[in-house]
Amino acid sequence: MSSNEQVQTPVNFIQNIITEDLKSGKNNGRVHTRFPPEPNGYLHIGHAKSICLNFGLANANNGLCNLRMDDTNPTKEDEEFVESIKADVKWLGYDWQDRMYFASDYFEKLYSYAVQLIKAGKAYVCELSAEEMREFRGTLTEPGKESPYRNRTPEENLDLFERMRKGEFPNGAKVLRAKIDMSSGNINMRDPVIYRIMHAKHHRTGDAWCIYPMYDFAHPLSDAIENITHSICTLEFADHRPLYDWLVENVDYSNEADGRPHQYEFARLNLSYTVMSKRKLKLLVEEGHVTGWDDPRMPTISGLRRRGYTPESIRDFCDRIGVAKASNLVDKALLEHCIREDLNKNATRAMAVLRPLKLVLDNYPEDHEELLEIENNTEQEDAGKRKVPFSRVLYIEQDDFLEDPPKKFFRLAPGKEVRLKGAYIIQCNEVIKDEQTGEIIELRCSYDPETRSGLPGSARKVKGVLHWVSAKHAVPAQVRLYEELFTKEQPEQLDSDDDGDFRANINQNSLEVIENCLVEPALAEATVNDRFQFMRQGYFCLDSKDTSTDKLVFNRIVSLKDSWGKMK
Repeated sequence: MSSNEQVQTPVNFIQNIITEDLKSGKNNGRVHTRFPPEPNGYLHIGHAKSICLNFGLANANNGLCNLRMDDTNPTKEDEEFVESIKADVKWLGYDWQDRMYFASDYFEKLYSYAVQLIKAGKAYVCELSAEEMREFRGTLTEPGKESPYRNRTPEENLDLFERMRKGEFPNGAKVLRAKIDMSSGNINMRDPVIYRIMHAKHHRTGDAWCIYPMYDFAHPLSDAIENITHSICTLEFADHRPLYDWLVENVDYSNEADGRPHQYEFARLNLSYTVMSKRKLKLLVEEGHVTGWDDPRMPTISGLRRRGYTPESIRDFCDRIGVAKASNLVDKALLEHCIREDLNKNATRAMAVLRPLKLVLDNYPEDHEELLEIENNTEQEDAGKRKVPFSRVLYIEQDDFLEDPPKKFFRLAPGKEVRLKGAYIIQCNEVIKDEQTGEIIELRCSYDPETRSGLPGSARKVKGVLHWVSAKHAVPAQVRLYEELFTKEQPEQLDSDDDGDFRANINQNSLEVIENCLVEPALAEATVNDRFQFMRQGYFCLDSKDTSTDKLVFNRIVSLKDSWGKMK
């Protein structure tokens, strides 16, 4: 696929629904969405799809989008995750303005809604243990059985629920359940738990509460409180929609004049060679398989940002995969294609030698230096040129030289000529080896002074062009090369030899650290926001965490090879 080829954006069925709603005047012509993450981990590329969808639909339809933390489980949530979520949403280019909310903002209201249900005979305090509740719930083919506590009077339930709030009972002793239908074909409607006792400190409310609403209770009612019109979630919540509807229909939340929220489900993003479960990503972090949530091998937004991905490339990726109703596996090569297209247009070109081999130009004056002008980006007419120092002693890549090359080897070999990028044509005359090991340690070459790039008469052609750095001016750096974190396309599809654990598919060679690399001097002034195409090596950026004034650390964002583009 060429960089200029137009990619047709897939049909967005949710946009079609919104278009029809606006035509019919539903919700008084309002479009109000929300992005509602649980602050129990860092966001990943799947959440990026949801962020782009919710904020994108609001922007496209002159609507609003809230950012809301569904923080109803204090044992797993933390302010660190809250701040990381805010940073990720902003980095992707979206603004919630003054509409940032927390489910914990509504704890008092949610409690009052639960009291409403109790008074109406639609909720009751149950003392079955978790195991007993599972037994009473039934199966997909057999109806559930009613709890012996189901027919308590509203007065008794109100008393018990108030005492639950006061902290009179230990964890697990009692729960509040919605009184719906134990024979329902949808297990989620078989008197689901809507409040549980949890003596745990909340990251925002501290010790003010010892009972907390369940997600399935707090989420739809938070939508209702915020006047959300289109509640967009992933397919695994489709079976929860009847409960969502039951709650917004049976609670008086005083916003019905503006219409009730409605839930719409779309297929979550499944990406090859990746796991998308926050629980499993957390295991990778806690067990040290990666260096943290922002490890550049992780599919987290912070990991992709540190790796060097741009927000534009991720938004482009989310646009291209579209919004589907059925689950499918997206090839990670498409994500890499999006960042390549972005960086091919925008990244500055630079020269870096990852595995240096010394090269001496015997006929170049020993004390002479010159500044050669090399283009910054041939894809941009106004990208300009930079000056790169050239001298007698250079370094090239070790694999750019072979003493006994195959027939179609167009790089350097004894007696063969190549052009040094932006400089001269050179010829290899002598190979110097370590007397003990036989390792090639130096090449003695000569240059043709009439072939300097850009000068009249320099048009003599040779097939090979090599990148290089001047030994006197090169800056040392560490370079990190990344491969897939997992060896299987679908790491969670386990074979008999996987021991039933996705971690058996971790790629032990997903990171290669190369020390003693050499880069052209201009890269010493690079910032973490700069991205470069290292000639013939790929696209790179400075590592935002490990780079210091004393050490340059470059991450390879992606290689130059584009398998997706070739497939298209």
